[in-house]
Amino acid sequence: MSASLLRFLGFVFLGAAVLGIFLPLLPTTPLVLLATACFARSSEKWHQWMIANRTFGPMISNWERHRCVKRRVKLIAILSMLLVGGYSILFAINQPAIQVMGGLLIAIGLVTVSRLKTCNPDDEKAESLNLSSAPSIQNLPPEEKDS
Repeated sequence: MSASLLRFLGFVFLGAAVLGIFLPLLPTTPLVLLATACFARSSEKWHQWMIANRTFGPMISNWERHRCVKRRVKLIAILSMLLVGGYSILFAINQPAIQVMGGLLIAIGLVTVSRLKTCNPDDEKAESLNLSSAPSIQNLPPEEKDS
């Protein structure tokens, strides 16, 4: 695929993910990961922007490093789809055909999120200890030049 098509798809998936924050029928987590994958192959600028994002950056970093999602992220995604999505299709929508379509979308989202690998909490703790004890590049003294 061309870089411009992948970048376009990245924005489409990112837009859908943002909508998914407010519309529980759209699973935000997989859409963010898809957008990031598209940007990783098409635009270093947008890929870095996704990684640096305060909300999604840690989840993306976990995915890129370990191909896993934290248990908390999965739990929030599943609960929001069930509670808000369930409320929407049961009480806010009066047309049975749309209720069935909404239920199918929720089911697809639930299956997608539940199939994502869950990060091992022990690995996360060990990694955070290793990262916190490692010196930061910014804190290293500049090398002395030979004169």
